[in-house]
Amino acid sequence: MAMQEKKPVSTVIEENTRYLREVLAVDKSFDVIQLDVEYAERKMGLFMVDGFVKDDIMHYLMKILSGLDPEQLQEDTLQKLLKTYIPYIEIEQVDDLNQVVDLVLAGPTALVVDGVDKVIMIDARTYPVRGPQEPDIERVVRGSRDGYVETIVFNTALTRRRVRDPSLRMEYMQVGRRSKTDIVVSYIEDIADPDLVHRIKDALSKIDTDGLPMGEKTLEEFISGRHWNPYPMVRYTERPDTAAAHLYEGHIIIMVDGSPSVMITPTTFWHHLQHAEEYRNKPSVGAYLRFVRFIAVWCSIFLLPLYYLFTIHPALLPDSLSYIGVNESGEVPLFLQFLMIEVGIDILRMAAIHTPSSLATALGLVAALMIGQVAVEVGLLVNEVILYLAIAAIGTFSTPSYEMSLANRLVRIFLLIMTSLWGVYGFVIGVFLWLMMLSRMKSFDIPYMWPFIPFNFRAFRDVFLRSPMPLKNRRPRFLHPKDPDR
Repeated sequence: MAMQEKKPVSTVIEENTRYLREVLAVDKSFDVIQLDVEYAERKMGLFMVDGFVKDDIMHYLMKILSGLDPEQLQEDTLQKLLKTYIPYIEIEQVDDLNQVVDLVLAGPTALVVDGVDKVIMIDARTYPVRGPQEPDIERVVRGSRDGYVETIVFNTALTRRRVRDPSLRMEYMQVGRRSKTDIVVSYIEDIADPDLVHRIKDALSKIDTDGLPMGEKTLEEFISGRHWNPYPMVRYTERPDTAAAHLYEGHIIIMVDGSPSVMITPTTFWHHLQHAEEYRNKPSVGAYLRFVRFIAVWCSIFLLPLYYLFTIHPALLPDSLSYIGVNESGEVPLFLQFLMIEVGIDILRMAAIHTPSSLATALGLVAALMIGQVAVEVGLLVNEVILYLAIAAIGTFSTPSYEMSLANRLVRIFLLIMTSLWGVYGFVIGVFLWLMMLSRMKSFDIPYMWPFIPFNFRAFRDVFLRSPMPLKNRRPRFLHPKDPDR
């Protein structure tokens, strides 16, 4: 990432204010404020962004400065202001005007003082923020109702509330030449693998782009690679308790300012199939819920291709299952019916996103009539196709990870195409290619299919069974934790 040339701070306030006024475009941007003041017979200037400043704090500081006598700032002006006359916690001195510009645009207020070759930065900022409400896609019946928000400082506080370990690290970085997006890399130093931490921080530092317009999603594409692979290399969560659980295991959390989702790295295929609800119930109930969820996910991938295979090759079915198939094929070939309804479901999903909530019920009624009754009556679709696709769609929506559900949908369409082209051989080859792709994938050099490939019995058992917490006394081995015992 290209570095800006340093612009030293002058002791002449007119030079500093002229440069800041020009670079910040005070005359062109109405929300950038320059306030020329004089306290203790000394010229001063304040630069801030309207909307980022807490008015009551700034009024209080200005009132104190207005009561100073010239003798009080006669000697050691900078130190007296920093340590005595500006009673605020988040305050620092900066000797580079370009850095001052970046900080002002991020929210802090710059105080330029005549005769001082440093600029005082007062971090009295506030952001428009919503309350930490429960995330829509990670709801639980019992459990905490708070969730991450778009302000990174709030998110770090929500995390520290649950991880009061003195070795919890919140390392600050910036990405984007123009956006200067704030990023925090969070991990527990006594647990996380130092090599993994270094690898992730190194990947972040090498990002060279103007900005992160899509927040954490843009960041993922830079650090994970495999751009055309639909499967997510990181796990997203908006729940602080889920993030804390992964920190205790040895994972590394990446927070991006402006995004309510944090990134959990590294992750495997099975991490995307877990949900906090399983750990909010008794172990036996949690194991049952996980088992049902796995069935739903497998149905979302394999049910439609298998049904199509058994329909075009009914001899593969035993007599007891001969009822599986279509009684009436309809006017449209079966494969085209599947593609049409797959695209139709995605169109409905996108329409639901863009439809105002007041019209959601009307959209549901229209969709039920179009895809259901009318489509069957005109011969466009058959009842069995709608039934099995509805089951597959429910399995898709039962997948905890939204990114994983979209990837599985693409795999389902791929298996349908392979089966339609080459029948049994196409289905077998398609599944084989899918498994080969997953087994070759790695997330920060961690096998994506671990503990299935390479196989680890204890960890594999914990994947399929929700073990009681007192028995989970070992951290995942694939993370190479410094402290393997819990």
